Amino acid sequence: MKKLVILSAAALVLTVGCKRAEVKTETIIGAPEVTVQDGRFTPEVMWSLGKMGEFAVSPDGSRVVYANTYYDIDANKGNAELYCIPTEGEQQDPVRLTNTNQSEFNPVWQDDNTLLFARGSDIVRMDLDKRTETVVATIEGGLEGFKLSPDGKQILYISDLPVRRPDDIQRLYAGLDQTTGRINEDLMYRHWDSWVDEYPHIFLAPYQDGKLQTASAVDIIGSDNAYECPMRPWGGVEQFNFSPDGSRIAYTCRKKTGKDYSLSTNSDIYLYTIANGQTVNLSQGIMGYDQNPVFSHDGKKIAWESMEHDGYESDKLRLMVADLATGERTDYTEAFDYGVSSISWTDDDSEILAVVMYRGMNEVFAFKLADKTIRQVTKAQHDINGFALHGGSLYANEVSHQHPSEIFKYTVADTHQTGRQLSAINTEVLSQVRMGRSEERWIPTSDGKQMLVWLIYPYDYDSTKTYPALLFCEGGPQSMVSQFWSTRWNFEVMSGAGYFVIAPNRRGCPGFGTAWCEEISGDYGGLCMKDYMAATDYFAKNMPQIDPERIGACGASFGAYSIYWLAGHNENHRFKAFLAHNGMFNLQQQCLETEEYWFTNWDLGGPYWVKNAKTAHSYANSPHLFVDKWNTPICVVHSEFDFRIVASQGMAAYNAAKLRGLDARYLYFPDETHWVLRPQNSLLWHRNFIDWFDKYLKK
Repeated sequence: MKKLVILSAAALVLTVGCKRAEVKTETIIGAPEVTVQDGRFTPEVMWSLGKMGEFAVSPDGSRVVYANTYYDIDANKGNAELYCIPTEGEQQDPVRLTNTNQSEFNPVWQDDNTLLFARGSDIVRMDLDKRTETVVATIEGGLEGFKLSPDGKQILYISDLPVRRPDDIQRLYAGLDQTTGRINEDLMYRHWDSWVDEYPHIFLAPYQDGKLQTASAVDIIGSDNAYECPMRPWGGVEQFNFSPDGSRIAYTCRKKTGKDYSLSTNSDIYLYTIANGQTVNLSQGIMGYDQNPVFSHDGKKIAWESMEHDGYESDKLRLMVADLATGERTDYTEAFDYGVSSISWTDDDSEILAVVMYRGMNEVFAFKLADKTIRQVTKAQHDINGFALHGGSLYANEVSHQHPSEIFKYTVADTHQTGRQLSAINTEVLSQVRMGRSEERWIPTSDGKQMLVWLIYPYDYDSTKTYPALLFCEGGPQSMVSQFWSTRWNFEVMSGAGYFVIAPNRRGCPGFGTAWCEEISGDYGGLCMKDYMAATDYFAKNMPQIDPERIGACGASFGAYSIYWLAGHNENHRFKAFLAHNGMFNLQQQCLETEEYWFTNWDLGGPYWVKNAKTAHSYANSPHLFVDKWNTPICVVHSEFDFRIVASQGMAAYNAAKLRGLDARYLYFPDETHWVLRPQNSLLWHRNFIDWFDKYLKK
């Protein structure tokens, strides 16, 4: 595949008032030239697409700046640049603002002509008229993100502090500067994909005369406290905010370490007063996750996302609002059976808008404070993965099974809108592709309920032919099968390989009410597995274009647990081939190998030595106990830096299959995590995926 080399070019002026930056002469990763053969969406085509990142709307609302990443397969890496598009008028080509071999991220508008952004450990200021850059600050501890105060006089930034060993342990390392040994005397020494050698704090520094005074920076959490803000592994700049007058900071923190941290999800919202350094806990007494505080425009209230139960990481995210004068807290989702995220106040503070996982889609809903009425703002076969409000307009990061992230514009006051597309990062490539259509189907379950299943058609669908099919088993386990776009589980890649995809929102998937979501905890081998079988049997019987003799199943994480479990309950040969990625195979082993022990306690009932009905049922459904019934070819994939479900789980499953005399394959990545993030590794993953199922389902 030919890659673009960005060469010097004349300045280009668009009507939005953005001018192209001076282009450097070295080769920089940009959009590749792509010719799609036969309209087939392949893994290689997928990795040629640009990937939308963070975006920000200008103060006057006329422009949006966004980060976009392109990948170079040969170099095995990507590079993000900043681009600018108008918010009004006809769709226009974006103007590229940066052109470096370092990725830019976290765009923040200082004013209508001045942009701040991050590049490596630098905060950079760009004058959009003169197209000049100035380094505002270089953060010695590294930079993960930042926010500018409303008055433009202060910046909050995220930087890491090293974990300090106790003195009695540190002395053992004297003179051993090349040792790789790690000594731990507490839990939570690693998390998801990283060893806990550092933790993030937020620092407040004056921003004066175009420079950030880092020498005067204040550690808001306190340098003696090994707490996290933002919280690992998912938290970012959304976990803290300035008050409108810049006098206070609200932030998210779970003030626990070690074993206590590994057992609890009890984080809180703290209010820090800049003038005197005093801190108040606004969510005291709420025992679950409290996160992502947002001030009202008048500064009188704070809204945040709040979970009720300690240890239940997939609890309903409630919309909580606190009156700062009285301390009164109100749950605006008390009568609403769905959770919220990405909350934002309207300009007049009359409503709060939020993303809601709703019946297989991520949609934006508006919550009216005066009377607690709720309305749906957006409605389409899509996912909205975050948004920004500006006046009466809503700008959304939107995906679907058929298109990766683009920016769409909505009107805040309207309801059930489809939105207008502003950006067009991948239109040229996708115009060459025949995507398999994605249909919403509701089917009966074994206990008489209705379940949403996405049915994705093969890209070359002909109603007179029959095709193989793949059952997709979702991870989580409390995770919705939505209109997501992914470079790992991409339904259009499966469609492009000539498969139907059956993707059920089985028991445990949020977006269908709390009862549906909660039915999976303590019952991994129960209704959720019956849901998978019901979906498979329904389409095998009612969709004549699906060949019932050519159905396979695949999944990752809990989805891979599902594969291992189904492999032990495949007596009727419903499935002809399996693929499991980074899955739980032996639950007793998993109980002690994972790092977030609240997960084991809530979902399995506790460690295996705790004797109760829930643990008895949970561990009795460990897939390794049913290996004697395995009778189907299986491919196992696992990665070394997955600390959530460690690699020995996959190795054990593969070894068991081989000892049983089954056709089996093991794909191991020594440098990947719970996901597969490197382009060449991903291409190998997809090629192996297609090859494995083609071997057994396309005979």
